Amino acid sequence: MEIVIMSALFVILAETTYLVVAQNIKLKQAKKQHMPIFVDTSVLIDGRIISIAKSGFITSTLFIPRSVVGELQFLADTADAEKRSRARHGLDVVKELQSMANVIVEIFNDGTKAEEGVDNRLLKLAKEYNGAICTIDFNLNKVAQVENIPVLNVNDLAKTLRMAYLPGEKMKLELTQKGNDQHQGIGHLDDGTMVVVEHASSQIGKIVDIEFIRGLQTAAGKMMFARLVGGSDQAPVKKASTRAKSATLTNELPRQKTVRVERVKRTVAEQPYKASSAVFVSEPQRKSSRSKHPQQARSNNRSNNRRRTPEDSLFDLLDQQR
Repeated sequence: MEIVIMSALFVILAETTYLVVAQNIKLKQAKKQHMPIFVDTSVLIDGRIISIAKSGFITSTLFIPRSVVGELQFLADTADAEKRSRARHGLDVVKELQSMANVIVEIFNDGTKAEEGVDNRLLKLAKEYNGAICTIDFNLNKVAQVENIPVLNVNDLAKTLRMAYLPGEKMKLELTQKGNDQHQGIGHLDDGTMVVVEHASSQIGKIVDIEFIRGLQTAAGKMMFARLVGGSDQAPVKKASTRAKSATLTNELPRQKTVRVERVKRTVAEQPYKASSAVFVSEPQRKSSRSKHPQQARSNNRSNNRRRTPEDSLFDLLDQQR
């Protein structure tokens, strides 16, 4: 009987311990998900936190220490035009974050000026309130990691979300199907990204070497465009051959024209006719010559009015036969 009672007590104790541990784990996870985020000056000047906040990925409260706002105000009053412009942009970012409905932004009143420095003040606040630091400052990021403080680095986020392959990079890819255009082939990367390869419809089912041209990021996902390695040389070759043919034709046309002109000149030179000479006669003599020899008069008129042609020589021969 005692053994049964001890066994029941042991089972109850084990179940109670399990429930307590599970509850503590849930509380820690919930606390970690809603931990306060202390924003650094560098993030406000950068401005990309606005796009992140609009996307809805920030679920915790953003705490902007008053010392950070004071540092922005100090930089906005400096004589350096570049620093003044960047600091004013940071203040505009704070105002825009406060106007967003899906983000909770609070100005944490820790004093106007941090005597130990803004970076040390952020580390102190994160430790005291079990929060995280949002920054793009390289040195602050390293110090926070050394002290086991969670860091939300916007640069790391952008690096993680960038395209897996940049334009100009090459790889081997298996083409599985045709694209929307008849000349396109489609393959997929390991993460499921679709790659559209130009002029690759004849390579469906094969593993080919491709070179990435550009990437496209849309709301539905990302897509890459590529071309076959060495395939881009075909079009210029065709263009070059077309240009060579056109150049050959252009060179042949003047040559053919020259040959034709030379043939006409040779034909005219071989025909037996005499060069015309200018003869000046009076009007009565001209009339009498016309009445006596009308055919010869017509021939003389033709020779005196314009340059002689092969047809004139033919007419002269016909007149002589008559």
